[in-house]
Amino acid sequence: MAMDASEIERMIRAGIPGADVRIEDLRGDGDHYAAVVTADAFVGKSRVMQHRMVQEALQGKLGTDLHALQIHTRIPDNTDKGTIQ
Repeated sequence: MAMDASEIERMIRAGIPGADVRIEDLRGDGDHYAAVVTADAFVGKSRVMQHRMVQEALQGKLGTDLHALQIHTRIPDNTDKGTIQ
């Protein structure tokens, strides 16, 4: 069962409040997506921790209802807090 891009975006926004989320359907099949998530919540967290936050926001759907998701995380440019990228 495929997930709709708007549902993926909604879940990530709910799990990471204040995040800017862009979802791209990579193949046009509703089964392979890329997510670019920009959030202040990532400040001071390693890339692995950032990706886990996105995965947790999807509440177990990754690998089941959502077949494939490339995750790209970013910290907003206006944040100057000595971050780990």
